[in-house]
Amino acid sequence: MTRQGAAPRVLHVTQPVDGGVARVVAELVRAQRAAGFHVVVACPESGLQQTLWELGADVRDWPATRSPGPSLPGEVRRLARVLEEVEPDVLHAHSAKAGLASRLAVRGRIPTVFQPHAWSFEAVGGVTAAMALAWERWGARWAARVVCVSEAERETGVRAGVRAHWQVIPNGIDPERFRPAPVTAVRASLAPLSGLDPVAPLTVCVGRLCRQKGQDVLLKAWPSVLRRVPGARLALVGDGPQERRLRRLAPEGVLFPGAVADAVPWYQAADLVVLPSRWEGMALAPLEAMACGRPVVVTDVAGARESLPPGHRAHCLVPAGRPGPLADALVRALLDPLLRESLGHQGRDHVLTAHDVRHSAEAVAALYRELLGAGRTVAHRADHTECRESIRS
Repeated sequence: MTRQGAAPRVLHVTQPVDGGVARVVAELVRAQRAAGFHVVVACPESGLQQTLWELGADVRDWPATRSPGPSLPGEVRRLARVLEEVEPDVLHAHSAKAGLASRLAVRGRIPTVFQPHAWSFEAVGGVTAAMALAWERWGARWAARVVCVSEAERETGVRAGVRAHWQVIPNGIDPERFRPAPVTAVRASLAPLSGLDPVAPLTVCVGRLCRQKGQDVLLKAWPSVLRRVPGARLALVGDGPQERRLRRLAPEGVLFPGAVADAVPWYQAADLVVLPSRWEGMALAPLEAMACGRPVVVTDVAGARESLPPGHRAHCLVPAGRPGPLADALVRALLDPLLRESLGHQGRDHVLTAHDVRHSAEAVAALYRELLGAGRTVAHRADHTECRESIRS
């Protein structure tokens, strides 16, 4: 229960500190601060810490690696000390590593929300995947709620045998920040620094350069696009562990702008945005692109169908891991400006209706209030009965 007369104290724990997870945490912090919560975030030293300080959050340094390993016991002990100092009313753990360390440190003593942001057992194979799945099945008992960003993500957990109190809260973005802008002006501002051709057809992929995001599949598809759309350009915006390999795979003319402080101009400059992921929960990049009025092509992974407007699947959805269908979809869109314009307008309207971050943040706040009002902890849930609640914007 909260302290008498005090604002509810929420501790977010996150590792990773970049990409979509970091953006979700920052937006939640912004909204929860405005709603009167006392917000604390524990995360490794990073640019995210600076962002959170600027938002007014109480930030605690929590050194932690991205993957489990020999450092885990020390990470759990350090997090336990943060918990003793902060005394949160609610703990919200983001992604697999923070979810692992947080639940081991707390073990249900306070209401704990775990948000996987895509399941860890989908990201690995063999023995590692079996261990990750075994942990998620066991660790679910120490979460008052497991929050999924799509119904598909929840269904993946159910099929895998994770028995939890589920809640589906779709990802949201800020439609004031991500908004349309004139393509010509935006490209003119980007060209001097990036080498961007202001008049060439431009496809943009925004995401961490890693196996999950599938940029290698996109680069295999790109020569087929070039044969049919001569002069087309591709920009891979982001950095990550596969950058060197992707640069070797890339044909001449592919741009690597690197990690940018603000991806909005790249969305606004694009004729088309693509995200060829191998797995997701519900990716933010397509939502951000649609909010900017740009059409998207995405792979048919968890959350993709739910993020698209009705009627867009025929144009915008392709099988994961297959360069041929991906190239065909890109070519169709690049050669049809009227289709792109129509898809862009519909996408913007869809995001305003279904994926406004204010709706998502309020759903999370309502969940906290429910858990605090009920005085509920995981210890009260020994029977593991599933609660399939779904909140939609």
